[in-house]
Amino acid sequence: MTEETSVPVDDNATHFELDDRQRAMLAEMGVRVWMPPTTRALSDVASSDVKLVEPVASPVHKTAAKPAATSAASASQLLSVPIVDISNLPEGIARMDWVQIQTAVASCTGCGLSQSRQQAILGEGLAAADWMIVGDAPGDDEDKEARSFAGPAGQLLDNMLKALSLTREQVYLTHALKCRTPVGRNASQVEVSHCATYLARQVELVQPKVILAMGRTAALALLQSSEPLGKLRSQVQSFKGIPVVVTYPPAYLLRNQADKAKAWADLCWAASLMQPNSA
Repeated sequence: MTEETSVPVDDNATHFELDDRQRAMLAEMGVRVWMPPTTRALSDVASSDVKLVEPVASPVHKTAAKPAATSAASASQLLSVPIVDISNLPEGIARMDWVQIQTAVASCTGCGLSQSRQQAILGEGLAAADWMIVGDAPGDDEDKEARSFAGPAGQLLDNMLKALSLTREQVYLTHALKCRTPVGRNASQVEVSHCATYLARQVELVQPKVILAMGRTAALALLQSSEPLGKLRSQVQSFKGIPVVVTYPPAYLLRNQADKAKAWADLCWAASLMQPNSA
């Protein structure tokens, strides 16, 4: 999914043999595929003392406030992504235009989430926006209204954008997953990796100057990082050369009012990357 980050490979991982069509399709989509780490490897990641690295700015911008720098050897640990059954995904995603990708998402049956949705939701907003905002997955409100960031969470996001003198028509809104997940459970890595192919194409079409990843699943889809959201907030990440700022999702902020100030700081940080004099 992400191209700039190097992924530690578990020596005990098993590698599947893919046929020529599968390899060509994965290469076309820019998707790198690994087996899930072993139980021992997951335990090592969970117990390791991972240090933060200095924020990585885009080529023409720099961050506002930066945490203390450490060596590159302390970079974030990353999750391995399971083998994806690409036979369930349409061919040529990396070449699709907006009409084609909308059609593909609307008819996608790549994973079991398609069985419980009312509709798949691609996204909305300005197709060539400076800001791209990626949420975790559509909820009940989004599934009913067939739009991104609907209901009370959407109203909160609208207010956050208004504080930056922005409207949802001036940004591009989407989710890491295109279908709602069952109430009470998070998306699986397989489900995230299916939709990540669509998300990567959306980023290429929008070509934003900054991506705001609002939630843990959004961060996983873009960064494959296994670190908690709280740590990911402390540094600027990168997806295909585009700076990514990670923050809390609006639905979480509705339940945890105390973290609104932190989310506002994240938005201001993302906005600072847009300043022409921040190079």
